[in-house]
Amino acid sequence: MTSFWLFLGSVFKWTFGFFDFAGNFLNWVLFIVASGFFIYWCYILVVTLGGDKDKEYHSETEGKFPYYDPKLYKNEG
Repeated sequence: MTSFWLFLGSVFKWTFGFFDFAGNFLNWVLFIVASGFFIYWCYILVVTLGGDKDKEYHSETEGKFPYYDPKLYKNEG
């Protein structure tokens, strides 16, 4: 019976090492993905909207979805 507990202890020890490795691997993957998003965001800010190009930018949803809609929030006084 002692050998079973020793085996179980070695399995737990191995799983903790595996989870440590998997956590580090997942951390690096998420870091690379987040860095990609940040670089893409910087690219959009500098290349697409850089200089005075942002004045030419047209939003297709601007004015169509106002924050305050008088039809929904009317004063019933």
